[in-house]
Amino acid sequence: MRSRLMLIIWPAFLAACLLELLVFACVDPLEFRWAGIPLEMTRRSTLTVCFFMFWLVSLAACALTTLLDMKPAEINECPFDPSQRPEGCPAVPARDAASI
Repeated sequence: MRSRLMLIIWPAFLAACLLELLVFACVDPLEFRWAGIPLEMTRRSTLTVCFFMFWLVSLAACALTTLLDMKPAEINECPFDPSQRPEGCPAVPARDAASI
């Protein structure tokens, strides 16, 4: 689970960094407007808010890619220990070295 989470977070972070560089190389953050009204934010706060927005969009894309890459057995496996498994909860399939 931890490695899968890092497979989502790290590429999303790198994509957000790249987007931040590309967007703000061409746009001055102090010139942003919302419905024609200038934003009352400093340059640093605008950069920070935009970075986290870029990161969230990238996180969603990476998470969706990871979800679509999962095998049906991974999605349907029972999350409980064998001793606490309710009736009807499928057993965890044997994993081979190639699927890890």
